[in-house]
Amino acid sequence: MLTPPDPLPYRHVLTLPATGQAVRVARETGEQVLAQWGVGTREPCHDPALLILSELVANSVRHAAALSPQVTVVFAGGTDTFAFGVHDRHPYRPALFASAGVAPGRGLATVMELTCGLGGSAVVRGDADEGGKSIWITLPLRRGPR
Repeated sequence: MLTPPDPLPYRHVLTLPATGQAVRVARETGEQVLAQWGVGTREPCHDPALLILSELVANSVRHAAALSPQVTVVFAGGTDTFAFGVHDRHPYRPALFASAGVAPGRGLATVMELTCGLGGSAVVRGDADEGGKSIWITLPLRRGPR
C-alpha cells in the first residue's frame, strides 16, 4: 500500500533497485524534495527526516532484497506535514513501538526515538495481498511547502 496515511497535496515517488546505492539516492532525493517544497535546513525535522529515511531504506535493502528487488519511497507533504513511506515486497512487518525500548542507535529504535521526539507518528501498513509492507513516517512542519 503506497498511499500516505492522510491525503496531502504534494507527492513524489521514487523506485530504486534494492542495492546499497538506494540509500544514497533516496536521501539525495529527499533533500531535493524538501528544498523544492520550501522546507529549509533550519526546519527541525529536516535532518532527522533524512536520517530516518536512510535507515528505513537501508533496512529494506538489508533485510528484504532477497524477496523485493525494488524499494519504493513515496514523499508526501502539505503546509504543516512532511510524510514519507518506504515500501518493499517482504511480508515481515516489524513492531515499531516495541523497537522504542531497545538501546539507542539500533535501527528502528533510532527511527522511533527521532519520530516521537519530533511529535511525529509511524505506522506499518501491509499490502492487500500480505506480500509486502510500507513503513510511513509523518512529521509536523513549523513551516510548510510553498
